[in-house]
Amino acid sequence: MSRYDEIKLELLQNPKTWLVTGVAGFIGSNLLETLLKLNQKVIGLDNFATGHQRNLDEVQSLVENKQWERFSFIEGDIRNYADCEKVVSGVDYVLHQAALGSVPRSIADPLTTNGANITGFINMLQAAKEDNVESFTYAASSSTYGDHPALPKVEENIGNPLSPYAVTKYVNELYAGVYARTYGFKTIGLRYFNVFGQRQDPNGAYAAVIPKWTAAMIKGEDVFINGDGETSRDFCFIENTVQMNILAATAPDEAKDEVYNVAVGDRTTLNELYEAIQLALQQNEIEATSAPIYQDFRAGDVRHSQADVSKASNNLGYQPEFRILEGIAKAMPWYKGFLNQ
Repeated sequence: MSRYDEIKLELLQNPKTWLVTGVAGFIGSNLLETLLKLNQKVIGLDNFATGHQRNLDEVQSLVENKQWERFSFIEGDIRNYADCEKVVSGVDYVLHQAALGSVPRSIADPLTTNGANITGFINMLQAAKEDNVESFTYAASSSTYGDHPALPKVEENIGNPLSPYAVTKYVNELYAGVYARTYGFKTIGLRYFNVFGQRQDPNGAYAAVIPKWTAAMIKGEDVFINGDGETSRDFCFIENTVQMNILAATAPDEAKDEVYNVAVGDRTTLNELYEAIQLALQQNEIEATSAPIYQDFRAGDVRHSQADVSKASNNLGYQPEFRILEGIAKAMPWYKGFLNQ
């Protein structure tokens, strides 16, 4: 039995109280779904800046009524310290997902990104510390590796940040380290590598590549690839990410005050990704035959990214269950249903 299976069994037998910030978002709502199915009590915070009520409604449709009754939602903003104080009260585990993602968004509007990702982060960190929560796990980012050229990416070696977004996520890690050394409040940061899956929003200017391309191909619209298509990423299916959050939240003290890569350890080019989405659509009886259109490289992007997940495996017992093709295949029916509504 894996450590993740052991933890889930233990949680079913001894339910805890969890706080999920950004609960109406893509990652937050998937965390909510898993926790409720494990009969946990969950408090959720969101301001709907990027999250959606439809995500919460979908989770409600997927869990039992008695499980849904264990969920309490508070509409609020992490930039407001009083909201942070309110939601951490009586909580065992904090999963801090609320943030403004997207490198292009941060380049277009660095002030708003800074407010949500730095002010909001330290508000949550301080409130959790003051309330003596048992554990605090936060969404870090692979963007922290910046221009460091080595592959695969190991947690101890980072370069210069390439965007305001990357700066904010690195500052989160710096604050987390200071809180451990100064106050003895240890946290775990999870450096997400291109997370994808069901409920990831395909709409909007800053949509992630997999939902954006999937939506375009289903609708028969053009797909644009930045650069020559040989840019590569370590795409991580959402269920791997949920696993890491639960493992981190329940980790022993000696595994805390650390950051961990959340990925698979693979590298997929954009050209390969296009073909994989095309194949998954065909398997779902959707023909997508148009060729992609290549355009300029995007500002702030790194050329290649691949994670070393051995630290997470050794310290937390992380075992990614889904690779890129398996994840796309599992997510595709959701996109088909969502986009054909």
